[in-house]
Amino acid sequence: MKNSSINKSNKLTHTILIVGAMIMIVPFLWMVLTSIKTVAESTQIPPKIFPNEIMWNNYPAVMKILPFTSFYINTILMIIGRVLGSVLFSAMAAYACARLKFPGKNIFFGLVLFQMMIPGQLFIIPQFLIVQKLGLLNTVSALIIPGVVSAFGTFLLRQFFMGLPKDLEEAAKLDGCTIWQTFYKIMLPLARSGLVALGIFTALFSFKDLMWPLIVNMSIDKMTLSSGLASLQGQFATNYPQLMAGSLLAIWPMLLLFIIFQKKFIEGIATSGGKL
Repeated sequence: MKNSSINKSNKLTHTILIVGAMIMIVPFLWMVLTSIKTVAESTQIPPKIFPNEIMWNNYPAVMKILPFTSFYINTILMIIGRVLGSVLFSAMAAYACARLKFPGKNIFFGLVLFQMMIPGQLFIIPQFLIVQKLGLLNTVSALIIPGVVSAFGTFLLRQFFMGLPKDLEEAAKLDGCTIWQTFYKIMLPLARSGLVALGIFTALFSFKDLMWPLIVNMSIDKMTLSSGLASLQGQFATNYPQLMAGSLLAIWPMLLLFIIFQKKFIEGIATSGGKL
């Protein structure tokens, strides 16, 4: 009877999860179907689910309207720059907050947590003025600079370093390792899951960042995928099939990234929540 009850509970759980997954897939399927419709079919009421004729020409049409090659290059450069900067600086700050003793450590980490509580929109004007003074408007560097330091990354990696045994550091000191050698050769490789998780988080946050790329880069050749797609939204009318086709062309890199690093992503999130 106990096994039967467990089986029923598992079936119910799986049924609920399957239904939830199907509900979440519906918007993606609707985007795919809309991308192969005509404009009339995409705005028809009641909504038309399947098109009468598949309109594959929406994809080459949107690629002629927008320079997707430049969008991909700018987005990739932005993601790489932000991921490298965030992982490097966050790892060093997190290790200092977790394992080193220095005056004002708690105050410093409190400021990091305080920065996480402030809405990011409040930093847009100061960041814009800094970028403007540096003469970096309409450049890829303007896209990278705000993301090279991450308070979230510092907090996330601190959890990993706090979970590592102190015996490793003591053994490294006995072997004559400096603080930098202990961090670089021993502690950093052990936090690999956290570094991968932070890298994936940073890549996702950078990919969907819309407001900052729209503010600092006015030239169409310097825009990212998100800001470039925003230009397809018309003031009075929008070609929804082309917009959905462009969206599909834009999201496939992130889907591929998640599929490849799915195991590391889940492992990093699970481990980071293990100790606070």
